[in-house]
Amino acid sequence: MIEELVPATVVAVEAYGHEEAGNTRLYPEEEAVLTQAVPKRRREFTAVRGCARRAMEKLGVPPQPVLPGERGAPRWPAGLTGSMTHCDGYCAAALVRATDLASLGIDAEPDGPLPDGVLPSVSLPAERDRLLGLARDHPGTHWDRLLFSAKESVYKAWFPLTGQWLDFSEADIEILVAPGARLGGTFRAELLVPGPWVGGRRLGHFDGRWTAGRGLVATAVAVPHA
Repeated sequence: MIEELVPATVVAVEAYGHEEAGNTRLYPEEEAVLTQAVPKRRREFTAVRGCARRAMEKLGVPPQPVLPGERGAPRWPAGLTGSMTHCDGYCAAALVRATDLASLGIDAEPDGPLPDGVLPSVSLPAERDRLLGLARDHPGTHWDRLLFSAKESVYKAWFPLTGQWLDFSEADIEILVAPGARLGGTFRAELLVPGPWVGGRRLGHFDGRWTAGRGLVATAVAVPHA
């Protein structure tokens, strides 16, 4: 799912059912992060790093540890940038050479409703109004969950460029549905705070893509250098 959302320069590797967990051996540095982890956390942590190692190999980079850095953001080998995501039964990693993209964010979520009371805390009034229109015109997808996924991808692309937190209320996302048999499309995140400097200009928005299928919704944001 992720591969169809990112530019051709990006290598995306995904796994269903966390089968990667049984095929991946963690490095000692990674094991040290999991000393108090519950089994679910260990499986997800291991499976998504298996995807990341395979992505490194496809880019011609020797597999290396992927340790969580500030605010949990993955610390990638020099010369690479990327993003990871995992949810129940699915995980993916997307990597690209830093010369090809300034930043990258991906996210996948189960295609189910957000828990009661969550949507108002992660969305703006204008976003909720647009979700009502999407639900009316395109029933069957949980648009609240898709909006949440898009916000996650925006944040994952934002943080490596700024090193700062981006609140859910600081980006206004509009989701557009592409015509066609398969459900998918694009979205734009208007930044409501000063954006990062990229290629000598300050960004005012991020553009992304989304898809839905196999019981999941997935989003991605790729930030070009110029």
